[in-house]
Amino acid sequence: MSDSPDPAPARNPWTWRVIVLAAVVVVAVVVWLVVRDDGGDGATAASPPPTATATQDASPDPSASPTTTGAAGCAETDEGTPEGADTHETVDVDGDGEADTAWLTGGADRRFGITTASGATFSVAVDSASPQRASAVVNVVAAGDDTAPIALVDTGREVLLFSAADCDLAATQNLAGAPYTFDKGFTGQGTGVGCTEVDGALHLAGLNATSADGSFTVERTFVDLDDGALAASNGEASTVAEGAGPDDPVVVTAQGTSCGELAVGEDGPVEPES
Repeated sequence: MSDSPDPAPARNPWTWRVIVLAAVVVVAVVVWLVVRDDGGDGATAASPPPTATATQDASPDPSASPTTTGAAGCAETDEGTPEGADTHETVDVDGDGEADTAWLTGGADRRFGITTASGATFSVAVDSASPQRASAVVNVVAAGDDTAPIALVDTGREVLLFSAADCDLAATQNLAGAPYTFDKGFTGQGTGVGCTEVDGALHLAGLNATSADGSFTVERTFVDLDDGALAASNGEASTVAEGAGPDDPVVVTAQGTSCGELAVGEDGPVEPES
């Protein structure tokens, strides 16, 4: 018996084949994973961005109903139409498409005012020594480069002119800074007020009807108003009728107070009897 160690047994050829096959499979899997992460073009895939945290500026729920404020209109006020005032529906003065209400109170502290459909009320004192009951009419006329609502308050001796723009009533001023008024025949400056349509808009005018031998001559002086009708000045004057009879519509209009088709005493409030 020899003292040399026994040689290692020879490895089975099938064992080598299994080892080589397993190594090939592992390499193939690793290569496939690398190619998939590269997107197939060799570029390194970027990490996805972090998820944004919701804030108060996030987009609103599309199913929520938006809050709307509607068309233009004066803001509602605490005051309303005074009890006992005479009222009359009038033109829209605040641009919300709804008719508004003009009113007059009586007594020593008589006031003229407007209450809008939106719930706003604004008014002004009727300062006149005339003992006659006042009456009023409201309409929209040319003013500056646009139009503006105005109010004419007839006291019997004169006609007071007010701007009704911007949810307020304010006496329109003449060039001297005093309230612009129309004469009703007591000072010889005029006999009435009217509005004539020119280029699609009503233009305010002072009227004066004078008589000779039973016939009348009617003169008209347009009133130039600034934006908002807060200031007025005399504009173009012209003769619109000569030899007209006392019942001629142009004479009747010149002796009253109206604006367009709206006339005081018919289309506006009248001061209540005391």
